[in-house]
Amino acid sequence: MTTWRHTLDRAGIADPALREAYTAQRRLVTRFDRATFTGVRLLLPAGLVPDVVAATAFMHHTDNLLDQDADGGAARAAYTAWERRVRAALTDGGDGGGAGGDGDGDRLLRALAHTVARRPELGDVVAEYLVAAPADAGWRGFAAEADFQAYVDAYSLPAFLLVARLLAPATGYDGYRAACRTFVEAAQRLDFLEDVAEDLRAGRLGIPEDALARHGLTRDGLERGAPAGDFAGLVREVAATTRHGLADARPLIDLVPAPHRPMTRALIALQGHRLRAAERAGAALLQGPARRPVAAALGTLAGAYASTLRRSPGV
Repeated sequence: MTTWRHTLDRAGIADPALREAYTAQRRLVTRFDRATFTGVRLLLPAGLVPDVVAATAFMHHTDNLLDQDADGGAARAAYTAWERRVRAALTDGGDGGGAGGDGDGDRLLRALAHTVARRPELGDVVAEYLVAAPADAGWRGFAAEADFQAYVDAYSLPAFLLVARLLAPATGYDGYRAACRTFVEAAQRLDFLEDVAEDLRAGRLGIPEDALARHGLTRDGLERGAPAGDFAGLVREVAATTRHGLADARPLIDLVPAPHRPMTRALIALQGHRLRAAERAGAALLQGPARRPVAAALGTLAGAYASTLRRSPGV
């Protein structure tokens, strides 16, 4: 694996303030999902890694702002102020940070603005995400599958494209975006399944109520901790749907440029490991998420990295 210092060098990021800005985002992303970030470091071209880190950190930071309180009032106010700062940073290159600035936010905006300047195709995606992001503060549940699908279109896909746009092919973007939609639907379904206990404590539920009803469950019963139906059966149904979605997303691997395929293939495989862990947990997901399958994830990443070394001797 290329060291972080050499990664920044390979990306042409020489300014000390910018290097520190990107390094701060690396720390944030590592805390959120170490396995995926390890894959990014191992499997993507080094020159692209800082841009992926900045885009991912921007998404997580914005998501955290919108999740900061239950009723959404303070979250929406914080987001409005943040949106102004983001738009200003993309106009002035991230200098300063403007009124209400803070050290962490300033560094994030500096890195994001630099990345958008390096990768202009990301500008439209950031603008789309800024419009989409408030949908993540307003949802409390879905009556039917169609409502879940609308959430994926309104929020999940624009959030995923913050990174996916950086991996996109030079042509055929519409088809690539459609394949991303297939993947992110499955990934979002898995997230909601894993997070069911935490979400119920927060007064929300990502599994549609029509799916609950098929297994004799009600949202009220789940919230009271007294599910009368077959929650394990519900887990099996959601897992089966998710597994089909991940299989349908595999054409995404061949749509990205060759240097990005090991990471794309590993990303789908990592979701599969998480899915199997959630399925094994079954009804225990009502007490908390399944333990992340660290050994399986490391095996996938090691195998993917070995394949890149075989294709590129001496790298």
